[in-house]
Order: sequence, then C-alpha cells, then structure tokens
Amino acid sequence: MSSKLEMGLDTFGDVTYGTHNKALPHHEVLRNIVKEAVLADQLGLNFFGVGEHHREDFAVSAPEVVLAAIAAQTKNIHLGSAVTVLSSDDPIRVYQRFSTLDALSNGRAEVILGRGSFVESFPLFGFDLEQYEELFEEKLDLYAQVLKESPIHWEGKLRSPINGLKVYPPTENGHLKTWMGVGGTPQSVVRAAHYGFPMMLAIIGGDPKGFKPFVQAYHKALAHFNQKTQPVGVHSPGYVGETDEIAKETIWPHYQAMSNRIGKDRGWPPITKAQFEHMAGPDGSLFVGSPQTVAKKIATVVKDLGLSRFDLKYSLGTLPHENLMSCIELYGKKVAPLVHDMLT
Repeated sequence: MSSKLEMGLDTFGDVTYGTHNKALPHHEVLRNIVKEAVLADQLGLNFFGVGEHHREDFAVSAPEVVLAAIAAQTKNIHLGSAVTVLSSDDPIRVYQRFSTLDALSNGRAEVILGRGSFVESFPLFGFDLEQYEELFEEKLDLYAQVLKESPIHWEGKLRSPINGLKVYPPTENGHLKTWMGVGGTPQSVVRAAHYGFPMMLAIIGGDPKGFKPFVQAYHKALAHFNQKTQPVGVHSPGYVGETDEIAKETIWPHYQAMSNRIGKDRGWPPITKAQFEHMAGPDGSLFVGSPQTVAKKIATVVKDLGLSRFDLKYSLGTLPHENLMSCIELYGKKVAPLVHDMLT
C-alpha cells in the first residue's frame, strides 16, 4: 500500500430519474455526469472513472468524449475509463483516444482495460462472442506493444500484421497509465501481472476479504514475470448518506430495480431486502452508510488487501442526480479525510 491512498469515483452513466420518477433523457444524464466530475475535482478527489455501455439504461457509450468535456472544466483530478471493453474495440484507437485525452488534460488520463460484464458491444460492432477470450488476449497483446510508443512489429491471428508503424499522438511524458480490470479470476490476475499492469479489482459481490488470495497471487506472479511492484486498487459500489438508515433507504428501491433488471437478463432470482442488508453490512461488497460507516469499511479493505486506490462506484441505477451530488460531497468532505486519518 502506498503512503497516500488515492480515492476516486466511478460512474457507469446510469440513466437516472428526474422529477415524478421519470427517466431523464440521455443528453441530460451526460451533462449531469460532467457536473458530478467537476464537484469531485473541487473536493480534491484523485480519480473520476466513466464506464462504457451500449444499452438503453446507460447514457455513456463514448467515455473518452465525456472525459474530454470533464478535462476542460477540471484542474487536478485524474480521468479514466471504468472499464474500456478492449475485446470489442481497436487497441490502437483506444490508445489514440486516451493519449489525446492525456494531452488535453495535461497528463491526467488513465485507462482501465477489461473484458466487460455486458456483451451488447459484440454484436453491435460485429464481433463473434465465441471468440470472447481470443479477442481479448490478442488485442491486449497489441495494446501492450502500442503502449511502448515505438515502431510496432506485431502479428496476430484476427487482424493483419503491423510492420514498423508508429501510433500518434504520443503522450507528453512517454507513458499512458494503464490498469487491468479484474473481476476475480486467476487467469485475469496472472494476465495483469504478465504485462506489468496495475490491477483494479472489481468487488461487486461477496466478502472483500475473500479477494486477498488474488492480491497475493498477483504479487507472486509479478515476481515470476520479473515485473516491478505495481499498485492494486478496488472498485466497489456504494452510497454515502447522513446516516446508515438514510443511505440504505435512499438507494434500496433504485438498487433493487437495477439488480432485478440486469438479473432478469442473466437468469438471476430477484434480490431480497435481506440480501441487500447483508451486502451493505461489514462483510458485504456494498459500501453504504454514514460517512463514518463507509470510511471504516474502506479503511478495513485497504488494510486487508494492501490497496493504493479505492474507487466508489457511486451511480446506482435510477438514483437521481441530486442524490449522487450529495453522495459525492459527503465522500469528498467527510469519508476521504476519515479514511486517511484511520490509515494514519
């Protein structure tokens, strides 16, 4: 764990409710995300991540464009994806978009690469889901070559080879920070270590302490591949309210609707209030409650897993923009200082 923990926020750009419990149009949600990021920057938070989806209940399909708009209105906060679905994208274009963002933001761009838990992008962009693993492996290998910012000599099976070409624009400092998003499979952990990428664990279910073996395996694999030590981060959903009860009562109907909507697509049974309460408890993956409760839970996970960054995924289904802004303010003004005090 670094001496100074970074604390960030992630949003998937969920379509939120406005007045009269009606969904806002996508364009209004997008503009609200920029306002949320500006507030995060004003509060001194370290990172703001924007996810990528291609379905009706999420507004963001082009995160880099949203991040560029945020970059123009912020000064210090680092900006990145959460995550970039590399399997259905072009590694060279991913690099170009983020190196451009890096220039526009004065070196604040980061990339979190992943396979994504939603697969709508595959048929949309003409990719075969049966090649799910092969696509990611090959594109990740090409991206790692592009990241070196030197002439590329590369050959794969799914696209034509590249012989001596360079990719522009290069970054100003010669390096684009790239994390590997890991959902908790040993193969993903080893893959992150193989390329020497920092690892961002997505803890969206189960006891966070249960992810300690993955962190241990990651450090062991880094040593095996002769890679230098890299930071480990965690991305988890949550919400900060004035009290535990207010926080849980605020998000429950929205979290329930979101879970059941996605669960219906994946064959999951409806979520129960008891399950939600357990997830929001000390051993669950939801970081929900008062500033003191959330800070204590974050500090515990940081110590247990040896983290360098914690990102709260604060967007929770249709939860309104006003609630999201309140959560961000409490997270920045109260939770972050409390966590740093607890760790000190």
